[in-house]
Amino acid sequence: MNLPTWVTVSRLLAVPPILYGLAQSGAAPRWIVLVLFLLSAGTDWLDGYLARKLNQVTELGKFLDPLVDKLLVLAPLLALVELGQVPAWGVFLILARELTIAGWRVTPALQGSTEILGANFWGKLKTVSQVGAIALLIAPLPADWQVWGQVAFWFSVALTLVSGLIYLVPSKARPDYPSASS
Repeated sequence: MNLPTWVTVSRLLAVPPILYGLAQSGAAPRWIVLVLFLLSAGTDWLDGYLARKLNQVTELGKFLDPLVDKLLVLAPLLALVELGQVPAWGVFLILARELTIAGWRVTPALQGSTEILGANFWGKLKTVSQVGAIALLIAPLPADWQVWGQVAFWFSVALTLVSGLIYLVPSKARPDYPSASS
């Protein structure tokens, strides 16, 4: 594994402390979790930058990066469901999209192709919206500001679904789209 891939894998190390911190009461643990979450999310940019700068883009990295992103996003969302901050059905919509696209992206590899399809612009925008929403939901904001976390959450749910449709529907015209005859 190269340096960018190690940076990707290191993001996973933040998930247990994030979940532990969200289970604690009080503002201080929430602020710590917020900083840890944002630093971890920032490594998503770093690993991509390093991969391109060092010319170390790999199929493993293209596979692991979105997988780790999903774990970093879904873990705190599930904790926020448990805390009653977001409804389970909203998180289910995100999870359903993520599983669908993850399966679709690896289909060419399962059919013998050596290339795993990378994330597109809409997938990256979706991830940014999810990170922003989670950050607002984690932050111990005053009650009159908490509505913005909810607005951001539902915006990210909508963008998640739209990005999934954009990923699947127009791609049927692409030569790398996995068809039934492949």
